[in-house]
Amino acid sequence: MRLSDILIRPILSEKANAQQEKLHRYAFRVNQRANKLEIKKAVENFYGVTVIDVNTATTPGKNKTRYTKAGFIKGRKPSYKKAFVTLADGDSIDLYSNI
Repeated sequence: MRLSDILIRPILSEKANAQQEKLHRYAFRVNQRANKLEIKKAVENFYGVTVIDVNTATTPGKNKTRYTKAGFIKGRKPSYKKAFVTLADGDSIDLYSNI
């Protein structure tokens, strides 16, 4: 698996922003087949930082229904994997630079 295929996008939420400020921990949505060593290598290469720890969590898919004029529409949200990357003191990633 190529390093560019591992990181899909950063997660920008209130909880993730609080962890960035307090714990130097950044959240990313990653490929489901990526392991912790590949995630660590990808973050260090892309952002030029030192990674101390990587934690992962897989969010399961959920069934969703919507009521419309045509009746109920049933669907399924896909499952995805998140990685929480803790950086060394003094290192940081500017995720808002290209917005």
